[in-house]
Amino acid sequence: MDSSTVIVLILIGVIAVSIIWAGVKVVPQSETRVVERLGKFHSVLPPGLNIIWPFIDRPKTIYTRRVVRGMNGRQMVQLSATPVIDLREQVYDFPSQQVITKDNVTTEINALLYFQIVDPKKSVYEIDNLPNAIEKLTQTSLRNVIGELELDETLTSRDTINSRLQAILDEATNKWGVKVNRVELQDITPPESVREAMEKQMQAERNRRAEILNAEGEKKSVILLSEGEKQSAINRAEAVKQSEILRAEGESRAKVLQAEAEARAIECVAQAIQNTKTDPATYMLAMKYIETLQEMVSGKDNKTVYIPYEASGVLSSIGSIKTMFEAKP
Repeated sequence: MDSSTVIVLILIGVIAVSIIWAGVKVVPQSETRVVERLGKFHSVLPPGLNIIWPFIDRPKTIYTRRVVRGMNGRQMVQLSATPVIDLREQVYDFPSQQVITKDNVTTEINALLYFQIVDPKKSVYEIDNLPNAIEKLTQTSLRNVIGELELDETLTSRDTINSRLQAILDEATNKWGVKVNRVELQDITPPESVREAMEKQMQAERNRRAEILNAEGEKKSVILLSEGEKQSAINRAEAVKQSEILRAEGESRAKVLQAEAEARAIECVAQAIQNTKTDPATYMLAMKYIETLQEMVSGKDNKTVYIPYEASGVLSSIGSIKTMFEAKP
């Protein structure tokens, strides 16, 4: 066997191995291929080892989207053609876009989209460029949803916006074999003038709340002070009342004691008078009359005292008093 024959056999072997290798397709887990036979859909390759007809069966090429970092550090979106269809959940980070709210405020918004290819055949044949279609659909749907809301609602209703966008995109991409799991708004950036106005508004709201709190504090302070003064006045009045009651009780007790003392004195005098056979009433009347005369003549000024005629009977009892004291042993 000459050298030319050996070379031919080697070439035939290489071609045979190449043909066999071209017919062997190993598909990793969570990936798939859409195979066309003579330009017509034939099958979707499952994960694992697959055998196809070389040069007759050919995997369909699709577009994929990925974000790369450029030379200047900025992120750039790059589209590439590949036969690999990734069945895992994917996330698209869309660049910021300008949207106009219902109250005509231009706002800058960027969003995240989480989706998954559930039907590889539809994702290849129902849409030409799936990543670009999803991006444009998300942008237009976001404009429509934000256009129905005012700025304040946009800033405070992220969950509502996410839910509405998710429902709209899921319904629109269903015919593409795509399932939209969720949509998340990352940043909502109003214009600088609007942000300054919002900051002033928030500062004014904080000042208003502070003033309200101060006013409520002062009100409570005045109420507590007045209640304290009221309670203090009540306590003082109660103290005066108790003092008056105690003083009245003291005076009443003193009068009772004085009356009891006078009663005992009168009783003693009466007992003594009875021993001398003298009228007690006459004695008491004479004693009171003498005390009255003593008060009448006492003092610095000279006084002329006129004794009424009826007083002679009282004065006559003085002799009886003298007799009473002389009768004592």
